Amino acid sequence: MLNPSYTHTKPSLNNNHLATHGLMLLMVTLVASSFPVGAAITHALPPVVMMFLRFLTAALLFAPYVLYRNGLTLPSGKTLMGYALLSVPLVIFFWCMFEALRHTSALNTGALYTTLPAITALTSFFILGQALKLQRAVGLTMGTLGALWIVFRGDVNALFALTLNQGDLLFLLGCVALSIYNPLMKKLYQGEPQELMTFWVLTFGSLFLLLLSLNSLNEINWLAVPLKAYAGIGYLALFTTLTTFFLLQIGTVRLGPTKVAAYSYLTPLLVLVLTVSMGFEQLSWRLLPGAILVFFAMLIIQNDNS
Repeated sequence: MLNPSYTHTKPSLNNNHLATHGLMLLMVTLVASSFPVGAAITHALPPVVMMFLRFLTAALLFAPYVLYRNGLTLPSGKTLMGYALLSVPLVIFFWCMFEALRHTSALNTGALYTTLPAITALTSFFILGQALKLQRAVGLTMGTLGALWIVFRGDVNALFALTLNQGDLLFLLGCVALSIYNPLMKKLYQGEPQELMTFWVLTFGSLFLLLLSLNSLNEINWLAVPLKAYAGIGYLALFTTLTTFFLLQIGTVRLGPTKVAAYSYLTPLLVLVLTVSMGFEQLSWRLLPGAILVFFAMLIIQNDNS
């Protein structure tokens, strides 16, 4: 699925993995920052419209850079079909997430999100033939337990009292869709400049979200939308959409989908750190066991060479 005009730009995958892990830490920190920012503006616009503006703004911001680096060359039809296919799991995930939050709690979705690395390991097996070895399975189990401990703030009774409803099942479907993105991206990647893949995935995602938003766009009084909502969308577009997608593609190609997905175990901890720094919560020693489990899980998974 490669356009001959840019086949020569295939990057070396032998780059320093330590630097790549640093980029993944930056990525997961930006993802964590999207939760408090999103919560602050969530009622300003319908969720699907907000996601459409987020994707569209990210694509428009990235377009000059892509044009500068690659000129006006249009990828082949087969390549564009691959980019369109890649955007589908992202659109499904974000739609499921916002629709699910109408029927369930943020606590439940946070708990279900911890299953993403394990589900990614499963989808990687089917898409890439990547077998799950014992060391990685142990790491995934520890990471899931540690992240759940942090999500429930060390309250074991609350964890066992968790009941799933329609919204939870919808969000779980979204997690399955998101788990497909990483291995599918690695399978479709043929060495083209990664900024091209990022731009076209965002563009097709914008088109799909536009179709989902059509019924809501005419009902919005754009002048009544608070300025902080537009500022929040700009932040989400630039940092937690454009930048994270770009970093995600770099990490997936160099480290593999399961190792990259494992960084999501850090999300609850980083969200907690951000909310504490903003004065919304306080740290508790009860969270230490979960943090320790996540730390050792990351060491196990990232040092697994299978």
